[in-house]
Amino acid sequence: MNLKNMYNLNEARKEIMKPMKYLLIGALMLSFSAPAMAQDGTKADVDAVKNLIKSKPADFEKQMKAYYKENKKNPENLVAFGRAFYEAKDTANARLYADYALQRDKQYAPAYILKGDVAVLGEDGGAAAGLYEQAIYFDAKNPEAYRKYAQIYRKVDPKGAVAKLNDLRAQVPDYPVDALIGHICYISNEFADAIDAYDKVAKDKLEKMDMIEYATSCYFTGKYEKGLSMAEFGLSKEPRNSTLNRMAMFCNTELEKYNEALEYADRLFNKSDSANISYMDYVYYGNALNGIKQHDKAIEMFQKALDQEFDNKDKRAGVIQTLANAYKGMGDYPNAIKYYGQYLKEVSKAAASDYHSYAQLHVQHANTLEGDAKTETFKKADDIYGNMQSKYADIDDFIAFQRARIGMYMDPDSKLELAKPHYEKLVEVIEAKAEKSNTDKNRLIEGYRYLINYYLNIKDDTATAKTYAEKLRAIDPENEIAKMVLELK
Repeated sequence: MNLKNMYNLNEARKEIMKPMKYLLIGALMLSFSAPAMAQDGTKADVDAVKNLIKSKPADFEKQMKAYYKENKKNPENLVAFGRAFYEAKDTANARLYADYALQRDKQYAPAYILKGDVAVLGEDGGAAAGLYEQAIYFDAKNPEAYRKYAQIYRKVDPKGAVAKLNDLRAQVPDYPVDALIGHICYISNEFADAIDAYDKVAKDKLEKMDMIEYATSCYFTGKYEKGLSMAEFGLSKEPRNSTLNRMAMFCNTELEKYNEALEYADRLFNKSDSANISYMDYVYYGNALNGIKQHDKAIEMFQKALDQEFDNKDKRAGVIQTLANAYKGMGDYPNAIKYYGQYLKEVSKAAASDYHSYAQLHVQHANTLEGDAKTETFKKADDIYGNMQSKYADIDDFIAFQRARIGMYMDPDSKLELAKPHYEKLVEVIEAKAEKSNTDKNRLIEGYRYLINYYLNIKDDTATAKTYAEKLRAIDPENEIAKMVLELK
């Protein structure tokens, strides 16, 4: 079962990336260069303030006042103090020390970035974007300001966010802007654009998260070979990376390279650091086992998947459907029927194709049985299609065709007339169509042949049989049955 068929892409990305939590948008590097000016205070003061914030002694305010006084002419240290408060989720003091820095230097870009980060924590994206723009205005070569502005603005206008990053390219030509563009496109679910951006960056220049996002984007867009190649490249550097092992397993499974998928499954489950195993991992593990016909082991994996946490019932229902299909694969129709029935009860909205699959499981099961058990199972399949008729009037012909076939299975000599009403319905619906597909024509041929046989051999009604033979010849001029019947006296 392809992960994309189970839930939407945004949910899928969250599930895949569980072990690789993103930093808060407001987090930033502290390695900015300070303006060339006389500086009071020392770097040791920054470390001391960090420890002070962690320990919160009784005279905290008094000690902080002393450090502020010592560093009030040093905007770099003041922002560092503010950053320490920010990391402790003390946004009031983080903003205060950013303002202290700006009192000393109104053009100090890192202070605007810190205030933007505080605005992000307050979920004020508009204010944050404005503050990051101010940072760019005062320091056009500061990559962090562009990155953070783009991360905020991409929610409103992803293309505008990318345009801002291209401004950075003009200011700092050597900066890996395309990797940032790839990231912005990725978190905006623009996976094809993310791939295009990452393709412009040499593999050995990509960071770990870049490689993860590149491989994942390839997976979501069906470029499994490309995604696998990137995952393997990343794993050559970090063989215990759980997300890259996961992507290698997923892509190999989609490529039907099941033995290779199982190797990466073992690495994910047993040889990865901080592997937060999700139900999808068990599903893909099971799919790979199914691929090499180890259905019993696959079923174990699907059962383990059902033991995991789900954030909505349709995801769980999807795993139950996969479990049913695994039982079908090993010819265990009773269990396949049992779990498919459970799937239909749990999924929020079953499709006509789901009920068709459920009915066909009964048909396939019936074909393995004898006597009354065989007939009863065929009847259950017919009942499913019968219930579908009231729900799906737009596929009347398809349902009639399936019920006609089941009638023939139960009544091969047509004496009970089990198939007759359904073939008549099939013919009626298709004949009324203004345009007929090849499938329609083939089903009409089958319906006409049944009715010809019925009226000739069961009812001894040659005239009616000839009526259907004429219709048969009209759509299949060379049909031998039609010719023979029309020659009868």
